[in-house]
Amino acid sequence: MDKKKIPLILDGDPGHDDAIAWMLAKASQRFEIKAVTSVSGNQTIEKTTYNALRICTLLGIDAPVAMGLPHGLLSEPFDAPSVHGQSGLDGPRLPMPAMELSPLRAPQLMAKVICDSEEKVTIVSTGALTNVAALLTAHPELKENIERISLMGGGLTHGNWTPAAEFNILVDPEAADIVFRSGIELYMAGLDVTEKALLYPEDFQRIRAVGNQVAEVTADWLDFFYRFHRTLGYSGAPLHDPCAVAVLLHPEMFTIKDYHVEIETAGEYSRGATVADMRDFDGVIPNAHCLMDVDRDSFAELIVEAAKAYEGRTVEI
Repeated sequence: MDKKKIPLILDGDPGHDDAIAWMLAKASQRFEIKAVTSVSGNQTIEKTTYNALRICTLLGIDAPVAMGLPHGLLSEPFDAPSVHGQSGLDGPRLPMPAMELSPLRAPQLMAKVICDSEEKVTIVSTGALTNVAALLTAHPELKENIERISLMGGGLTHGNWTPAAEFNILVDPEAADIVFRSGIELYMAGLDVTEKALLYPEDFQRIRAVGNQVAEVTADWLDFFYRFHRTLGYSGAPLHDPCAVAVLLHPEMFTIKDYHVEIETAGEYSRGATVADMRDFDGVIPNAHCLMDVDRDSFAELIVEAAKAYEGRTVEI
């Protein structure tokens, strides 16, 4: 393996912005995608897994795909059809899966990839942290073989599914609590930054103008995603999940603050909240690099350039 490449596990609940995050990851020469794992959230585990297989087929991700756990560690599943549609990835047509599902469940595949890798593995989690927490609980000895976890989740000042909680964390707060207490280096792309990572309709057109199949599908994903967010008053489509990939490629694009973040698991009104200690004194030990702002123009350019990497790739749809 090219030692300059970062071994990567993509874990998510695709989802339009998950799909675009994976498009960005596959386009980069910096990563070697070793596995893709699904988690319930945006839709049921069956639907997110099917979506993961179709996205991998579209993008040419040649890695094993494993189904994750069907619900949170201690919580019942719930999904977000109002955002992503009944399929979890409504909008453009996608190819039928070209690969079989791994016989391993997600935490098992993660463990195998980490054990087999000569280099430390980075996990990008763009859904609930259920699979990652299950991995860490079953295999605490593997923590030292995980380079970092870059996640989309939380918000230090507000939520989006409740006033206090962001959706990915609220789906499984107990899992998030395990991950944030793990001691592994964490990059947290929460609502503080992701709601500033907007792509506007003119950006959609720039992506469509790239002209290849993946670019056209990506533009269609953005169109669908924006239609929902426009009803909420957004001026563009907030690309939450791609931030968790982009920070690994271009950390200088972001304003990053180190905070100690705790997960609220019991509050009647605040379950799923990510509570940061922003006090400036020696007793506070940070556990997360928290993304707080982004150079929007550079971020949009990164997505446009990523679409160009798929020139010449076409699959039957």
